[in-house]
Amino acid sequence: LGEVARRSRDGEGEPAENICNVLNRKDLKKIENGGTMPKTKTNDPGAHHASSGALIRRFLPYLANYKMVLCLDLFCAALTTLCDIVLPKIMSTITNAAMGVGITLTAGIVLRLAAVYFVLRIIDGAAQYFMSGIGHIMGVHIETDMRRDAFDHLLKLDHTYYNNTKVGTIMGRITNDLFDVTEFAHHCPEEFFIAAIKIVVSFVILCRASVPLTLAVFACVPLMGVVSVYLNGRLRARFRQQRVQIGELNSTIEDSLLGQGVVKAFAAENEEREKFAKGNREFEEIKTLGYYAMGAFNTSTRLFDGLMYLVVILAGGLSLVNGKITAGDLVAYMLYVTTLIATIRRIVEFAEQFQRGMTGIERFAEIMDTPVTIGDAPDAVPLQSGPGDIRFENVSFEYPDDHNKVLHDVSLDIRAGERLALVGASGGGKTTLCNLIPRFYEVTSGRILIDGQDIRRVTLKSLRQDIGIVQQDVFLFADTVRENIRYGRPDASDAEVEAAARAARCDHFIHTLAGGYDFMINEEGTNLSQGQRQLVTIARAILADRPALILDEATSNVDTRTEELIQRAMDALMQGRTSFVIAHRLSTVRNADCIVVLEQGRIIERGSHDELIAKKGKYYQLYTGNLAEN
Repeated sequence: LGEVARRSRDGEGEPAENICNVLNRKDLKKIENGGTMPKTKTNDPGAHHASSGALIRRFLPYLANYKMVLCLDLFCAALTTLCDIVLPKIMSTITNAAMGVGITLTAGIVLRLAAVYFVLRIIDGAAQYFMSGIGHIMGVHIETDMRRDAFDHLLKLDHTYYNNTKVGTIMGRITNDLFDVTEFAHHCPEEFFIAAIKIVVSFVILCRASVPLTLAVFACVPLMGVVSVYLNGRLRARFRQQRVQIGELNSTIEDSLLGQGVVKAFAAENEEREKFAKGNREFEEIKTLGYYAMGAFNTSTRLFDGLMYLVVILAGGLSLVNGKITAGDLVAYMLYVTTLIATIRRIVEFAEQFQRGMTGIERFAEIMDTPVTIGDAPDAVPLQSGPGDIRFENVSFEYPDDHNKVLHDVSLDIRAGERLALVGASGGGKTTLCNLIPRFYEVTSGRILIDGQDIRRVTLKSLRQDIGIVQQDVFLFADTVRENIRYGRPDASDAEVEAAARAARCDHFIHTLAGGYDFMINEEGTNLSQGQRQLVTIARAILADRPALILDEATSNVDTRTEELIQRAMDALMQGRTSFVIAHRLSTVRNADCIVVLEQGRIIERGSHDELIAKKGKYYQLYTGNLAEN
């Protein structure tokens, strides 16, 4: 794998961006620098997961932001229960009056009762309208807030997290997994509040008619609750498995589509179909098991429905025969039990939505609980501007996930405005050393100073605003050429953007594009050549105008003519800046003030080009061998 990485970066094999069905670009970079294959973190559905209570407590602060809307929503929910609670009493009154019990039934009484029910229905309609509209909008606001916090947290996570987590999985968590939170946030408080009102009020009213019969009917409820909790647990586990598997399936699809060039080049469509079919079948099996669990859950509720009706028929009928209750009370019992069963069934039907919402909150919590390992120290202060001296003091580094040691006791002094070239065989630690300066990774031991200031004691924002980076693995946003150049300085004028493009030697080719600077770059920047993309990133770095500069193999994988343009642009960019240059074509580093040769994470040679050539050591071997290759 290290050889694959080296060959791809040296232009001898498939470009790194095209090997995405084998490894992603970050993996290649890490392997080349002496690391091992990263272990992808997967979510084991059988592992320990947070309880529903813990997840609800995690969710409550978001709900509390809209407590006034929630209170009004619950008030409207209470109003919607009036019809269900009053109707059995109305029917009981009419039935008893018709049987000669209590009041005498007249047309006037019927009309008054009908008028009361009509008014309640109007109130019910208005309350339901508010619940369906404003209540759902509240859920959307909560979903938006959670997605905002998740994205903000993801921006704080370091390279190690992204090396070990599939992008498709991350995207699924901040999009699909939070969709269900909208329904959960709205319906969860409503459904349980309505259920509580109906159960309590029904119990009180029915007890006034017959305590023994009421206790017999409500004795079924605890048993139903125990069975429902057990089956709910199984249902939630199945939903969790579905979320994990759909994330894996999305990642498989993403790899295949991003690597479609390699797929077609190697006629590997059948292999990709098999990979997709395997993941698709696994998702089908998991979803099938989920529906079995749902079927068991729904069946149990229907059986308990029948049991409660059976109790009313037997106990209620016998009570009526023995004169313990009136016919109107029995009608009321049946209607209240119907209401109670409908309420329980509503909760049961909501259980699927509830579990989906809880799963979404759980996966949201997993993102938010990922520790931010690189951040501002409590006493961090902004980086104070200075000449631009950079110093490495006995710096060692190992990757935190696999503890593979990449750098060993590296010490360097780079004066302001000096050009330092880093050379050496693949896996020597060149890129890793540069990645430590903007704290993409944290040093394991030692320290790095910029103008005498320990980079761990300054704010990340001020540190990274001090450093310009041009990487080999160019990334352009799906936006115009103008906005891609302006990315480092959003307030830059169009004239400044075009001046930076001219300095980067890319103004000419930009004018040949349809729309010029307003040309829309597509995803991955594939409608520009490798060299054009590189020149645009150099223009972006020129416009950003940072005091320190890192150029990571910016001339690799381009033709000779484009390399000359890039080299001129780089020379213009490095003027007056403290620069780190990583290059595999050693002819491009001859003019460096100092050349450092790294081997297995250690400095074995340093000096100017002429000094190192005269030594006829490792640099001499690399240089002469490189000239022969090129």
